[in-house]
Amino acid sequence: MHRVTIDASGMHYTPLNRRIREAVASGAETIEIMNVMGQRFIADGVRGDVTIIIHGVPGGDLGMFMSGPSCIVFGNCDHAPGNTMDSGRIIIHGSAGDAVAHSMRGGQVFVRDSIGYRGGIHMKQYRDKCPILVIGGEFRSFLGEYMAGGLILALRDNRRYPVRERGIGSGIHGGRIIMRGDLLNERCLGVGACQKPLSEEGYRMIVPLIEEFSSHFDADPDTLATDPYIEITPTSSRPFASKYTWE
Repeated sequence: MHRVTIDASGMHYTPLNRRIREAVASGAETIEIMNVMGQRFIADGVRGDVTIIIHGVPGGDLGMFMSGPSCIVFGNCDHAPGNTMDSGRIIIHGSAGDAVAHSMRGGQVFVRDSIGYRGGIHMKQYRDKCPILVIGGEFRSFLGEYMAGGLILALRDNRRYPVRERGIGSGIHGGRIIMRGDLLNERCLGVGACQKPLSEEGYRMIVPLIEEFSSHFDADPDTLATDPYIEITPTSSRPFASKYTWE
């Protein structure tokens, strides 16, 4: 196996990303980056079947426009990991900031712990591409805002930890948000969002994601898979139609 190790101590993000691309071009199957501390744009636009292991805290836009690789982060992430990602995986052994999976159009992002505001904003899908964001911990307001496609799966049990964040699914016009637990207080839902108990088809869809999440983070898949879930979906494909004047 062709393996490359990079020490990012004190390195600016530009030469770091140049070295990552050089390693991918040379045929590296695994790239391990040590001592990451806030470097931005790691793996942005990278293509191919390569695993990038990150030790530390990557800066904003990890994996932006990425198509194919797997990024495994042993630490927390800054804002917008998975921004406009096309395919591949980002696996975060920690928490992440705001706008996780921003405009994501394919691939999967797994976050062991919590995320910030506007997770999954403007996620979208096209033909066979369906982006997926799985969150193990808390999320803040406006989860799934303006969502146009894809799936957000929130595994924190809202029966034990009631959701108080607002604007969930605000402006959603495609895709679905699935949450573990009971129906939410209606005041938590954003404009254009509705909720109902998860269907059998929905359960069949999330079980493989629960199993994968559990394999990454040593969770109990049986408990997660047998608990009740709800789904939040659009009430309309044009939730703000009444806000505009049409001639």
